Amino acid sequence: MKEDAGMSGPLSSERERARVRARSLRETPTDAESLLWYHLRDRRLANFKFRRQRPIGPYFADFACLEAKLVVELDGGQHVEAAGYDENRTRFIEAQGYRVLRFWNNEVLTQTDAVRERILQALQEDNPHPSPLPQAGEGARQDTRTEEKP
Repeated sequence: MKEDAGMSGPLSSERERARVRARSLRETPTDAESLLWYHLRDRRLANFKFRRQRPIGPYFADFACLEAKLVVELDGGQHVEAAGYDENRTRFIEAQGYRVLRFWNNEVLTQTDAVRERILQALQEDNPHPSPLPQAGEGARQDTRTEEKP
């Protein structure tokens, strides 16, 4: 038996439930989720890594880019009745430091390029250079202060 078994009790079971739920959601995507995932997976959009059905607190983000702190949510017809729930969910996710973009499933299916462009724009608003090179060598900022001579 592990020594830290007492430390892993409720937290581990919560994580395990979240992992199982996320897996279940990933196994049964909507058509819109499948299509958008095709465009977001494997760093296909400007080399940003997205995750599907990522737990954020008690909620699961349809797509999350942790690096850019961006969540993309897809809404189907059932979300019309769940507007209050979605507002609370969005407020919670934003309180965790994420920006939330929402699209209707129909938008993703019929205007895929426009949706991709809006996501890319959101990624680049906070990250104008997704992988900036470190400043070194000739292009590095030089110390321009001059010492006063006595």
